[in-house]
Amino acid sequence: MKKERLISLDVFRGFTIILMTIVNNPGSWAHIYPPLEHAEWNGCTPTDLVFPFFIFIMGTAIPFAMPDKHFDSSIFNKIVVRSIRIFCLGLFLNYFGKIHFLGLEGIPLLTIRILITTIVGIALLGNFNQKIKTYLAFGVLGILLFLAYSSIESFQEVRIPGVLQRIGIVYFFTSLLFLKTSPKIQIGIAVLLLLIYWFLMTCISVPGFGAANFEKGTNLAAWLDNSILNGHLWSASKTWDPEGILSTIPAIATGIIGMLIGQLLNIQATKIEITKKLIVLGISLIALGLIWSLVFPINKSLWSSSYVLYTAGLAISILMILYYLIEIANYKKWTKLFLIWGVNPMIVFFLSGILPRVWGMIEIQNPEIASEKININEYFYTYVITPQFLNPLNASLAYALLYVLFWTIILYIFYKQKLIFKV
Repeated sequence: MKKERLISLDVFRGFTIILMTIVNNPGSWAHIYPPLEHAEWNGCTPTDLVFPFFIFIMGTAIPFAMPDKHFDSSIFNKIVVRSIRIFCLGLFLNYFGKIHFLGLEGIPLLTIRILITTIVGIALLGNFNQKIKTYLAFGVLGILLFLAYSSIESFQEVRIPGVLQRIGIVYFFTSLLFLKTSPKIQIGIAVLLLLIYWFLMTCISVPGFGAANFEKGTNLAAWLDNSILNGHLWSASKTWDPEGILSTIPAIATGIIGMLIGQLLNIQATKIEITKKLIVLGISLIALGLIWSLVFPINKSLWSSSYVLYTAGLAISILMILYYLIEIANYKKWTKLFLIWGVNPMIVFFLSGILPRVWGMIEIQNPEIASEKININEYFYTYVITPQFLNPLNASLAYALLYVLFWTIILYIFYKQKLIFKV
């Protein structure tokens, strides 16, 4: 039997997804406030906290979803299938813009893409029995990977890694560790993963580049990505991926830390005692991360070991503040907005990435240049939002906030109808 939902955790998840939506959907990528941009390389901005926070939250939720730690073949199957479904959602996001059919263009092609998206969404987010979920998960994964590695031109350079893909992988390993090991062993594994990754990145020479380093494109993680996934990496870099193979190792440690916190939240102790202990732990991890960063810089793209400790410490501290306000002080009136977002994360992850691409494919007449067309995104930002603001940074942020409002209305309807989309 599942434990009752922890409201503070749902609120934390909702806050994280709202921040994700804001940073992923500015009106103009040329006008963004610095805190809403990723660090150029080393360092950490609020934007760099979104992804590790979500993995931490996912780990924290595991003990609440599987409190009896029962493990058998059916449980293993559910974990495998859920991991594949999450992976496929992310993989399809990378495919969406590559879909072509019979040479169609414009609205007809967009219609085909929306139709395929609907089918994939139903297959991966639909409420089917476990047997059907298994068939659909493996079927969609097989089709997507076949297309990626086939000779079909439009799919030859589709990115295979991604945010949801990494979440699916981390969920798989973290869930199995929770069910099959004790907290002491989990701590040991998390520490070992961080140390192994640090050793690999600092002590192993990089073929073709020389000594170990932390620079873009020449570090060991980048070399491994390019060697195994050449042609299927992040389009902005081509030769390495921020959600690549080697850097997934420390990301698993982020999930394990979250899972350990979920278990600590269920120990036999008063809520105030739990809060005090975890606040101390959070501050300690922040300090350890900062100390480690002196030799292994805090870096999201590398998912450095110092980044794991630093972001996990911040996540614990924020969760404990929310835990105190909501679970202890019973101050809940302000939480509704975040709950609406927090209970339906996957539908937002999936469709909030699809919709801007759909709008970007719908073109209308440019009001200023008769011979040109402009897509709906550009039109709305340029002719509706921008004239209302003198500062282009504010206009860009306003566009993102309106997109958040758009999704809030949709998620509120789902919330009132008790519609929760799970993988």
